[in-house]
Amino acid sequence: MYNFVQFAKARVKICDTKIFPHCTAPTLIKNRFTANQKQQFYCKTCTKRCIDFYTNNGYGKEINAHIVMLIKEGMGIRSMARILCISTTTLLKRIVFIAKGVQSPPISSSQIYEVDEMRTFLRHKGKVIWIVYALDRVNKNVISFAVGSRTKKTLNQVIKTVVLSNPKRIYTDGLIHYKFLIHNTIHKVTRFGTNRIERKNLSLRTQLKRLNRRSICFSKSLLVLSAVLRIYFWSR
Repeated sequence: MYNFVQFAKARVKICDTKIFPHCTAPTLIKNRFTANQKQQFYCKTCTKRCIDFYTNNGYGKEINAHIVMLIKEGMGIRSMARILCISTTTLLKRIVFIAKGVQSPPISSSQIYEVDEMRTFLRHKGKVIWIVYALDRVNKNVISFAVGSRTKKTLNQVIKTVVLSNPKRIYTDGLIHYKFLIHNTIHKVTRFGTNRIERKNLSLRTQLKRLNRRSICFSKSLLVLSAVLRIYFWSR
């Protein structure tokens, strides 16, 4: 469990950052001013420059780790922006940037998978969107996901990744689209076949505020929703 006392101390450092030298033993001398009249320093050790006060806290050294931690704690965008002392626009850019660097996990062959869809909204309750993902039954890891409408095109983005791993079986619900995407020799629809992924759906709705059932917290952007899910599923 994360120690919020330590995080509160780290937040003070984030909101009051003085100097970020690029080396462990800097030798700083004054070196002119920046365009917005901030004192600039030159390091004789690493020959790089820095300033005495960074007002843009979104580019601090530990900001990415704090953003990942707060996303996994289910905190909303505005709450994270207040805690990290950065604007919501900067935070959204950082979330998308972090998600691009997150790699999907390697997929083992000959495994048993469960595939299911989860319903949510985009911008308002009139626009329904679906999160489709595949779960490894043994280690409970999400190996692939897609966000979009509940069509063959969206489902096939996940099914294609699962089929390439040569699975033993793929359990799904009774949605008719799966019959055209998965070969009947490995496709199974049974009563308790999707128990694990249905339990994962409950965890997602509990831990991510934007996926709660009775809530006014909706994702405004498909890009941000995909980025948050990618960080939640695969970041360490």
